[in-house]
Amino acid sequence: VKIAIINSTITPNMTFTKTSHKFGQWADSRANTVYGLGFSSEHHLAKFADKFSEYKEAARMAKEKSLEKMELASSPSQESPADIHSPLTPPVTADFCRINGTGDDVTLSDVSPNSMLQSDLSPTTPTLAHSPTTNKHWEAELATLKSNNAKLTAALLESTANVKQWKQQLAAYQEEAERLHKRVSELESQSSQTNVIKSQKTELNQTIEELECTLKAKEEEMVRLKEEVENAKQLQTQKDELTKKLEETDLRNKEFEEQLADLEQRLESSQVDQENLRKNLKTLLEILDGKIFELTELRDNLAKLIEDS
Repeated sequence: VKIAIINSTITPNMTFTKTSHKFGQWADSRANTVYGLGFSSEHHLAKFADKFSEYKEAARMAKEKSLEKMELASSPSQESPADIHSPLTPPVTADFCRINGTGDDVTLSDVSPNSMLQSDLSPTTPTLAHSPTTNKHWEAELATLKSNNAKLTAALLESTANVKQWKQQLAAYQEEAERLHKRVSELESQSSQTNVIKSQKTELNQTIEELECTLKAKEEEMVRLKEEVENAKQLQTQKDELTKKLEETDLRNKEFEEQLADLEQRLESSQVDQENLRKNLKTLLEILDGKIFELTELRDNLAKLIEDS
């Protein structure tokens, strides 16, 4: 674990921005760097923001007292060219760092300013089969799609919030770029201190290029988010199709159940008819046996009569 020490002087013109629930950043014009801090919870972020505001207010009061003492001691002096990098307009760069940790100990790690949104979209096109097992399969598939759709919707909502924040940052970057362009024009119009002006112009141009790169990256991220929205729409369409197929399968199963009940009723009626027929045949057999027995006796009597005569 690496312990990171951030050497940044807090001035009255600094602003601590909460870019998310657990991440915030501020610009240090003297170090020409944008610092970012990541926290383990929103409570730690709020605590750090309160402390930042407290020290910022203390710095403002100290600056006011210092200015009052200077006004009492002597008249105000003209601003020299070396005061061009004032804390009022802190330059912004695209070099971001993120700090993860809790309490007073933090760990430093390099991260990209662009967040990646990944969603697991795996459309399926299964075939229909009319059986209870197939119904269970479609129900499980539909439940999985609903779960994935809910996760994707939450991720898209979070991404939409980030896009709004990025748009605000992009507008601020564009305003800063315009201000830097104007500043470059003013520096070029000055005749004295040519070497200093050229050096400052180079730094401003680099800052503008970095801001343009950041703007391009944000635009690419917006395009990627639009593609994710299109994929979500396709997933919703597939879910609707599966729901329709499942309903059709349920209707067919109900028809099969009705036909099966009708067949069972017919089978039961046929069994009853067969049982009645069996009983009638048995009765006929008993009667036939009696008649055969009587005919046998009659034949025997006739034979005795013939022998006697």
